[in-house]
Amino acid sequence: MNKKIILYVAIGIFLLLLILSSFGMINLNKIKKDSSGNSNIPEECRKPEGQDLQSWKEHLSHHQNTLYCLDYY
Repeated sequence: MNKKIILYVAIGIFLLLLILSSFGMINLNKIKKDSSGNSNIPEECRKPEGQDLQSWKEHLSHHQNTLYCLDYY
């Protein structure tokens, strides 16, 4: 009887640690993404995901209202 209780407690602790670590990894990925250097750049100046930097800078340079964005890169 005592062995079953110890086993259930051990399994419970293992599952709890597994769940907590997975949430921790999700939060770490979010923090890593947020701190990727884009946080201090205004929203309209941020490079879209999947676009290379050179083409984004070229795109910004074609628009008078986004020329100031080039200062961030």
